[in-house]
Amino acid sequence: MLVKTFQAGEMSEALRMVKAEMGLDAMILSSKKERKKGILGFFSKPYYEVTAALEPRPAQRPNPYREEPPPAPERELSTREEFQNSMLGPLAREVRELKQRIEALTKKEAQQAAQQAAPLAQEPQQEIPAVPRTFGKEELEEIKQLLYNAVSGNKEKAPERGAKPVTFQLAGQALEQTVKAAAQPEPLAFPFPVGQPEKVAPALNLVKETAKASDEERLLQQLAEELRSEEVGPLAVQTLTESVRAAAEEGASLEELRSLMAENLAGMVKCSGSLRIKKNGPRIVAVVGPTGVGKTTTIAKIAAMYALNRRVSVAMVTMDNFRVGAVEQLKTYAKIMDLPLEVAGNSQELSKALARHSDKDLILIDTAGRSPKDADRLDELKGYLETQTGIDVYLCLSATTRSREIDEIIATFGTLPLTKLLFTKLDESRTFGCIVDTCLKHKIPLSYFSTGQKVPEDIEVATSRKLAAMVVQESN
Repeated sequence: MLVKTFQAGEMSEALRMVKAEMGLDAMILSSKKERKKGILGFFSKPYYEVTAALEPRPAQRPNPYREEPPPAPERELSTREEFQNSMLGPLAREVRELKQRIEALTKKEAQQAAQQAAPLAQEPQQEIPAVPRTFGKEELEEIKQLLYNAVSGNKEKAPERGAKPVTFQLAGQALEQTVKAAAQPEPLAFPFPVGQPEKVAPALNLVKETAKASDEERLLQQLAEELRSEEVGPLAVQTLTESVRAAAEEGASLEELRSLMAENLAGMVKCSGSLRIKKNGPRIVAVVGPTGVGKTTTIAKIAAMYALNRRVSVAMVTMDNFRVGAVEQLKTYAKIMDLPLEVAGNSQELSKALARHSDKDLILIDTAGRSPKDADRLDELKGYLETQTGIDVYLCLSATTRSREIDEIIATFGTLPLTKLLFTKLDESRTFGCIVDTCLKHKIPLSYFSTGQKVPEDIEVATSRKLAAMVVQESN
């Protein structure tokens, strides 16, 4: 472990030196205010001494317990492909069998012609042009039987051998070309030599329309399954899939539908952006929420973001007198950032603390965690905040909480004048459907996303496009 001490005239300058030399992973071991030793030290300006440590990162090793990703699912056949496989496959096999029989007959005749022409072997051989050939009665009956079975699909009784023969106008190469054309893979509009084709065409059109509608529903169903895998609720899934139905009916691809759904979701979610500092008077923000969601750490992140990065005058007030170590934790952050901290146990002390720091640009209030089932504590908190005017109340929620529990939390904390939502622990959550459900159902703007424990790095302004990118899979 590397340990080093930094000295500077201001605490903020010392912290910048630690960050510049040791990086974001440095740990603050101690910080204190000192003066030079000796008699002259009484007349010298005090300085700040910060001791930091850096733990070297161990080499990453492969995780032997990591499961291999499951194989990609096989592509489902469309209705059109299933139709072709079920109806056109037997037809193609019948046609190929017919072609093989014709080729065998042609080869047999060629062998007979070669035997007859053996005495004339001395003469130069010339290519014999293909001429129409004739078939015997039994051969014609066999060909007729095969064609009738291929066209009718063996659903009707074939004509008996003694029935009126069918006249074939094709022979030789013409018949072979017909066989090849019939074996093509796109025979949905194939001709019907028997029966009445004009009566079959409407049925084929219906099949095509059904196949197209089935493809649209398959794409929408796949998008719905992807949203459900992100634990998006049924109402939000229906809203988002219906928003792209028109594009699916126009023939949009799956990737195009994903992109359109992401844009639609971004347009449905409201975001407030970062905190805006007032020109006259401080911006006062109180962070409320259930226990264990990270309110104190989030307040420290926002304070550091504005005090160190934006050079804004910040003061912090804590009303958390219930949790052991809560005040000490915030005092540590305040000392490191050289920010004032007030402790208020009731509404009168809160009013005095706000009055003492009325010259600040931003005042952040940390409140004690309240259980949604503890109505008395919530009423007490409501009484504290109602004595002051102009306080923005941010509800802090964890991304690991289920949508139904978030609904209960908002219903309970709804007695407070909630203005913004703030989601934490995004780094601990695998899915983010609860955020989508909350935004679409309650219409409260998003403010920030907290993505880790580092102060002040692991916090970012929430945007609708960021949320859409986390939920909608734009590529598979």
